Amino acid sequence: MRQTRCRTHRPRSERPHAVSPFLDLPPLSAAGFAAIEDQVAALLHTEADVIVTQGEALLPLEAAIRGAAHPGSTALNIVTGPYGQTFGNWLRSCGATVVDLAVPFDSAVSAEQVAEALQSHPEIDFVSLVHAEAATGNTNPVAEIAAVVREHGALLMLDAVASVAAEPLLTDEWGIDLCVIGGQKAMGGPAGVSAVSVSERAWERIAANPAAPRRSYLSLLDWKERWTDAGRTVLPHAPAQLEMLALGACLDRIAADGLPTVIARHRAASAATRSGVRALGTLTPYVHEDAHAAPVATTLRTPAGLHAAELAATLDPSLPVQPGGGALAAQMLRVNHYGRAASLDTVRACLTALADATEADGAKALAAAEAAWDATV
Repeated sequence: MRQTRCRTHRPRSERPHAVSPFLDLPPLSAAGFAAIEDQVAALLHTEADVIVTQGEALLPLEAAIRGAAHPGSTALNIVTGPYGQTFGNWLRSCGATVVDLAVPFDSAVSAEQVAEALQSHPEIDFVSLVHAEAATGNTNPVAEIAAVVREHGALLMLDAVASVAAEPLLTDEWGIDLCVIGGQKAMGGPAGVSAVSVSERAWERIAANPAAPRRSYLSLLDWKERWTDAGRTVLPHAPAQLEMLALGACLDRIAADGLPTVIARHRAASAATRSGVRALGTLTPYVHEDAHAAPVATTLRTPAGLHAAELAATLDPSLPVQPGGGALAAQMLRVNHYGRAASLDTVRACLTALADATEADGAKALAAAEAAWDATV
């Protein structure tokens, strides 16, 4: 009979292993966690409570909506891209009456449009708004919109995930009640941790909402009571240590570079990309007006007959270029300027690749991009 030879396994403890910088780390202390929260507060220019949440930014966004919206409330949901659509679904599932203010995804909403909606529906007591929609490449004038919302007396929730560190964000000065950020875009940090600042008005509303989540991962009140109000001395659960350390590191890097410098770099990357693409002549900016374009990402419209996803598939995958999502995959390309990708070298590389793929004049595009970069930084 043929015998099979058995492989001998050494006990796991005897196997050689490489030392990993991600393993065997000392635990993150409550003081370290609180220090990172304070860094986030400084980045947001706020004196309000900041809750750092252990998950991607959809966690605090849903937590904010489910804490503040309830049956009997009326929400104005401003839709300038896919995230605005998601917020409307959450608001409806909370039992709120929802008034959608939708504008074309290649433009921005104006404060005048918001004011008209509020005047038409004086019962509105909550407004949800996305600062910048990375998926569509547009950005909204938050300072002007926030002033209108504040005058009306409604609570304002802002999704600033794609705008923080790419655009000015003055949470307290503008009167933003709930401001949600994530680290994975312009901050150049991790995706698995996020944060929300909560004004006193927002805490009062959430506390008065009998439908607000409690004893739940979505409960901001639980965090407030067990962590913030308790003096931030004992963490209520084990933190996502690697993500928290990465968040602290990217905040340190922003502080070392200087926030104005980081913002200017993103603006320059956007301006250079838009100018270079216009010089190509084969693609066009998806967002028509420069004032409506988000610095964190530039979206491009492909001409008829040129499928965006197929074009993207021909490019070097290391480039920060991807097709649009869903129905936009056929006609939109997105050039990301996230974090360290907001550089002139990255802009040059993307434009060169797009020029080659569309048989356009790359030299002309590069000259236009470099001129725009120099005029912006």
